Amino acid sequence: MLFKKFLFIFILALSFINLPSLSLAQEDHPEHPEYIVATTSQIGDLLKNILGDSEKIDFIMGPGIDPHLYRPTRSDMEKLLKADIIFYNGMNLEGKMEDLFHKLEKEKPVIAITDALEERELNTFSKDGKPEYDPHIWMNVANWIAATNLVKSTLSKGKWTNILQTKTDTYIDLLKDLDEVIRKQIATIPEEKRVLVTAHDAFGYLGSAYGLDVIGIQGISTESEAGIKRIEEIVDILVERKIPAVFIETSVGDHNIKAIIEGAAAMGHKVTIGGHLYSDAMGEEDTPEGTYIGMMKHNVTTITNALNSELQEK
Repeated sequence: MLFKKFLFIFILALSFINLPSLSLAQEDHPEHPEYIVATTSQIGDLLKNILGDSEKIDFIMGPGIDPHLYRPTRSDMEKLLKADIIFYNGMNLEGKMEDLFHKLEKEKPVIAITDALEERELNTFSKDGKPEYDPHIWMNVANWIAATNLVKSTLSKGKWTNILQTKTDTYIDLLKDLDEVIRKQIATIPEEKRVLVTAHDAFGYLGSAYGLDVIGIQGISTESEAGIKRIEEIVDILVERKIPAVFIETSVGDHNIKAIIEGAAAMGHKVTIGGHLYSDAMGEEDTPEGTYIGMMKHNVTTITNALNSELQEK
């Protein structure tokens, strides 16, 4: 294990050492960007919607990947070094890669899509006594519209100028329709049952935008660990408000969720797993959940059905 860790650090350091010489080769690239690399599949999907599948777009983190803990591979490094422009989420979502992005931005455009939002639009939390921002901005569709406009404006001087406006307008119309669908579905849940308990605190923007009380067992980042006291606090909430379901995430382990269910059962309250939600990663490619819109529809339908389960039984 120690050898593997040393080998990874050595390869990463080697890549950094070679960065200036490789970047000089970028002078051979066309004036406008040809090869775009995104970190997450959400950003990759956004790019494909406003540029089309014909363009050369790559992303690093696929289905089931936890970006908080992700470490770049040699293949990832090659993509990032070859890219003409890089889009990443920012606000420490890709925590292990932040230093890399700061180094690369000296060589090429490296854009954080969270820059699309004003500080007042961001959810904050405290880490080690210091305020930090919640990076999961895509959970509010309005934020994703802002991110779409940022990407469009960044690319508008490139070769895609003629197609960007039309495709972006079409995609934003779809996002506005999605926002309306989410509001209507959440409104069907009785107010006292609008409590969303998940493995980690990735759904804060969904809650604040659409009226859900969101409780993550772990914090904003999956690097944090939930203690017994935290689990007991959540069990008390579930029992007191008679919440029927909690949810697992496709990119996070379910051991804490199972502990919550067992704790509630010990207090005489039955809680079920309401289904799996896509939090930090989308679904498999070529499935509805493998798109941002499909992922959001899946999440909201799963939440609505589970928290309305008692109504359906009646």
